[in-house]
Amino acid sequence: MATLVFDLETSRLPVEQFDEAQQEYLFREAAKLPEEQRAAKRDEITHLFTLWPFTAQVVCIAMLNADTQRGQVLFQAEDYEDDAEAGPVEFVPCADEHELLTAFWDAAKHYQQVVTFNGRGFDVPFLYLRSAQLNVPIARKDWLGYRYATDPHCDLAEQFTFYGVSGRDGAARKFNLDFYCKAFGIESPKSHGVTGMDVTDMMEEGRHKEIAEYCLRDVRATVLLHKIWKERLADIK
Repeated sequence: MATLVFDLETSRLPVEQFDEAQQEYLFREAAKLPEEQRAAKRDEITHLFTLWPFTAQVVCIAMLNADTQRGQVLFQAEDYEDDAEAGPVEFVPCADEHELLTAFWDAAKHYQQVVTFNGRGFDVPFLYLRSAQLNVPIARKDWLGYRYATDPHCDLAEQFTFYGVSGRDGAARKFNLDFYCKAFGIESPKSHGVTGMDVTDMMEEGRHKEIAEYCLRDVRATVLLHKIWKERLADIK
């Protein structure tokens, strides 16, 4: 069974892109605060734009075949030229988000199973809604099906918390990918000093390849974490 492991990176859209009514809605909580607290609250809300598919865009998707370790990294970049030698992972610059999403769904339709970390809570609904907004055909519409099944979608954030059995603070509480990697002896994708919160600034600075490399590190770590889960925890009921 061909298994696709993927991760995406998002970048917030400019506030100016939204009309007056949308901005009023987005910053309503800030408007309720005393004037001296409003600016800080607006900044806090603006940083959250990266989490919402109607206030952010997909700027990179890295994907690997779990068995062969071959794959692609799709990333938005203008006038990008790569002098690196061809390898098992191809870096593919895309002119815009529509082209990126189209290429992703074209690749995804060839896989029977998908593995993510927190994909059910973030990556998949983000992809579905952005694709719908941009009118990009969605090749796989079954990744948000029955929560307690690992086929066709195995979300490792669900598996390592046993579907939230302990709540927020119990023995199986949810940690981030960085924490799980360090706990299981996997090199953290954040070890190079980049996090998802840096992506918007990196896009503005034209650091497209760095974003792509960071996203690929996330996927490689997820591949290794999935292997550990399959060998040690998959049969627990």
